[in-house]
Amino acid sequence: MGTPNGKSSKSTPRKKVVLAYSGGLDTSVAIHWLKETKGLDVVTLTLDLGQENNDLKAIESKAKKIGAAATYTVDTKSEFANDYVKYAIWANALYGGKYPLATALGRPLIGKKLAEVALKENADFIAHGCTGKGNDQVRIEVSASALHGHLKTIAPMREWVYTRDEAVQYAEERGIPVPVKKGKAFSIDENLWGRSIESGPIEDATQEPPEEAFLWTASPADAPDSPEYVTLTFEKGTPVALNGKKLPLVELVLKLNTLAGQHGVGRIDQIEDRLVGIKSREVYESPAAVTILSAHRELEALALSKDVLQFKPTVEAKFAELTYNGLWFSPLMDALKTFLQSTQERVTGEVKLKLYKGNLTVASRTSPFSLYDKSLATYGTGDAYDHTAAQGFIAIWGLPLKVWNKAGKKGETKRESALQTPQ
Repeated sequence: MGTPNGKSSKSTPRKKVVLAYSGGLDTSVAIHWLKETKGLDVVTLTLDLGQENNDLKAIESKAKKIGAAATYTVDTKSEFANDYVKYAIWANALYGGKYPLATALGRPLIGKKLAEVALKENADFIAHGCTGKGNDQVRIEVSASALHGHLKTIAPMREWVYTRDEAVQYAEERGIPVPVKKGKAFSIDENLWGRSIESGPIEDATQEPPEEAFLWTASPADAPDSPEYVTLTFEKGTPVALNGKKLPLVELVLKLNTLAGQHGVGRIDQIEDRLVGIKSREVYESPAAVTILSAHRELEALALSKDVLQFKPTVEAKFAELTYNGLWFSPLMDALKTFLQSTQERVTGEVKLKLYKGNLTVASRTSPFSLYDKSLATYGTGDAYDHTAAQGFIAIWGLPLKVWNKAGKKGETKRESALQTPQ
């Protein structure tokens, strides 16, 4: 029986939305906005992807204080390293030849976990704090829908387009604690594979990034005056030890971020082509990624055959493109990952690198599967190369060109003769 105002005496349960929550400005105001504007109960999901200064309990407490109905905090560092970063290492993955794809690699995992929590909470929606002109909205939503297509997405920053100062004002008016004040310059995203810095003075491509933008890397001018050598040990393409000490991939990356960052290694300044069709100026800090990828490429050069080394960059470029464009859970990506794994069977050995004033150089590389044979390469004593074999090789190698040239001269002669013959 209805009540006097025509509503049922039983209250209808509010629908739920699972929000990817970082504790930052955009997702903090999103909790209140989703409740206030959409009338939804907000469940927050915070992932530990290895970001620094990550007080997960404080983030969870803040979400509850702002008004989250429930909170989830999940340590996904190991899953991120072993199911995402590892493949990026095998692929020497750099978007635009520079960016190690740190943020891009983390987004499909966020989308996957959002969908998992939404199913557990019987939620109808997922939500995120991505802007309408960025790549991350695509990566998260495409990943979630690829795995669980029935979920709908709410993106507050697409519906309510605001400046950062307006978001701060919104938060202050409603007593929402936020980590920035009006006029604060940067938008930051971090995980163990890298740190992304954008907005504010970064948007002026004519100016050098301000030093206060960097936290993980020392200025090369202030880095130690003496170089430091580090040794990375790889097994089947994956780094397993740092300076002779075996470590899980997560710990190795985190330690190398600190070590290489102290020497100013890993700063990246890039004009980038976003998926949504605009160019942006991006600044990154990826000390471990830059170091590991440099070492991995050198080890591959030692252990892989010439034809694989010539073809593999095609796969690497496509891997980087799919990752950047949010197509991690695509059949093509599955095929590329299978190919990449097959190429790493012999990528085992050690690479020694020198870190100095923002520069990274390879000092040595060794592998039990090395295709470098000094007895064949040397010009000194112990030369095992059969020099007399070169003559026959050159004759066979040059034969197609010789035949081409001879046929051309013969054809020209016949053509000239035909033109001179009276009709």
